Amino acid sequence: MRDTAARVLELAERQGFALAGIAPSQPSPRADAVRAWVADGRHGSMAYLEANLDVRLDPDQLLPGAKSVIAVCDAYHPGPAGPEEATEGSTPKPARGKVARYAWGDDYHKVLKQRLHALADGLTELLPGERFRSTVDTAPALERELAAAAGLGWQGKNTMLIHPRHGSYTLLGLIVTTAALPTSEDLDFPGATVPAADHCANCTRCIDACPTDAIAAEGYSIDATRCVSYLTIEHRTPIDDALLPGVGDWLAGCDICQEVCPYNEAGRRNPLPVHPRYDPRPRELSRGLELSEVLSWTAEDRARAFRGSALKRIKLDMIRRNALIVAGNVLATREHAALRDAVRACLEDEADLVRETARQVWGRIESSAV
Repeated sequence: MRDTAARVLELAERQGFALAGIAPSQPSPRADAVRAWVADGRHGSMAYLEANLDVRLDPDQLLPGAKSVIAVCDAYHPGPAGPEEATEGSTPKPARGKVARYAWGDDYHKVLKQRLHALADGLTELLPGERFRSTVDTAPALERELAAAAGLGWQGKNTMLIHPRHGSYTLLGLIVTTAALPTSEDLDFPGATVPAADHCANCTRCIDACPTDAIAAEGYSIDATRCVSYLTIEHRTPIDDALLPGVGDWLAGCDICQEVCPYNEAGRRNPLPVHPRYDPRPRELSRGLELSEVLSWTAEDRARAFRGSALKRIKLDMIRRNALIVAGNVLATREHAALRDAVRACLEDEADLVRETARQVWGRIESSAV
């Protein structure tokens, strides 16, 4: 089976995956901690995490008879990019909100899943009689934990999967199979990976840098209800006043805990090849979106901007809510007449979420000294 496992990883490489490894299929050793996390409500409004929790904690419930998990990853662009400088001479430039790097290119769900299905087809020929189930993060599986077990890195204090040589700007996919394969730890041929030890040590950069204190003081756990990525992408109602400053200039998602990670430093990280479908498209997403424009978006504008992007899960009133919050953070520090007018225009908006957020933000603007 060692030759077979080597062939499995070769097939993954042919599909263009940056890394691949094999883990045993077994119940999560962290099941109690995950259950407690959900019981405490730290998953926020992501009800799907609770609904299929038993399946998520045991790959055998995802695919009965599962014996192995093949984990793969794609790398995406680490930047740099983002909003332009605030002024050009004496004229304020249009204020922009930042978009997390993973969303600059095509929707990773589709990019990964298409190639996972192709890999599964190749594996079916290689291992006739075995069954395979391809998953991205839309299926109930602990993909980071399983990828770590397959040797693709370790789960850091920010809960991201971190590779000691390649950092954490990666996207994960899994194939659960009934085939009993040697694990990455068992293999010794060139290129095989082994489970990486935790290299976070005493580092607390991600914990210290998190603008909303979403990462537990000891690390390794996130309170989603405070996480900027969750708030801007998953949360569908008004955001608590106390968290608005922490959103900063992030319009969709957040990369701060990755930006400060020493394993993502340009001089230290050995970049993995990036699949061409993750090239920034449209380019505006990597530069940040103009807030005044987003505040006046129609449903058609949103569909056009997010076509083919993972950001299409953000509804129109949510992205306009996010733009209001970022605009409020901009206006709390500097004057920008056009942006101020755009916020004021939302005070009587027909969308409840937009109108309520505009009133939250307007109160902050009026109470600021700027």
